[in-house]
Amino acid sequence: MSSNEFEKSSVFSFADSVDYAEGAIVSRTVLKKESGNISLFSFAKGESLSEHTAPFDAMIQVVDGKGEVIIGGNSHVLKSGESIIMPANIPHAVKAIEKFKMVLTMIKSA
Repeated sequence: MSSNEFEKSSVFSFADSVDYAEGAIVSRTVLKKESGNISLFSFAKGESLSEHTAPFDAMIQVVDGKGEVIIGGNSHVLKSGESIIMPANIPHAVKAIEKFKMVLTMIKSA
């Protein structure tokens, strides 16, 4: 098992499972399967993922802080405890308004 992956059959907290790094985005793989992936990210304030598309639906769950998710040109500000689904093939981007952590769940279509 890679040191970046989560240990199976162990209790964990998303908020405590990835640290912040100044001026960076840090990611960890929670699960990676043919049917989809779950990843945990931390963003330093001001860091962003530029606009892109993905061929599958994906859900963001904010577990700490506040971030902006832009989907199809529409801005959504999410804070800890909030989630949003990004539809497949629609341009989207993510930006840290303040430092924040999010779980990204991508479900692949059959």
